[in-house]
Amino acid sequence: MEDELIRLLETKKYPVFRQGSLTEKDAYPETFITFWNTEELGESFYDNGVALTSHSFDVNVYSSSPDTAYSLQRELRDMLKENGWTIQSRGYDVASDEPTHIGRGFAVIYLKNETI
Repeated sequence: MEDELIRLLETKKYPVFRQGSLTEKDAYPETFITFWNTEELGESFYDNGVALTSHSFDVNVYSSSPDTAYSLQRELRDMLKENGWTIQSRGYDVASDEPTHIGRGFAVIYLKNETI
């Protein structure tokens, strides 16, 4: 599911990184998106096997423009929902390592039927 999430996030034409992968040497892009896989759980079981798996992710937007951070977060939420993702939280502030940038995040879940 991680590959599918990255594919969808990249459609917005901003850099996409795994959360925490930018080093101190890397300059922050003006606006970028990060993700973090928080959990993958078997949710339903049948015949000693997993029938349904939930894939949980945090998606974060960082930008030097607060307007862009908020609007891109809303766009990503809508796009992921349209593509079958469940929006677990509408949004929250995310700490930024750079005083020039703000961060906004939200949590998403994808329920994958493992029997198909």
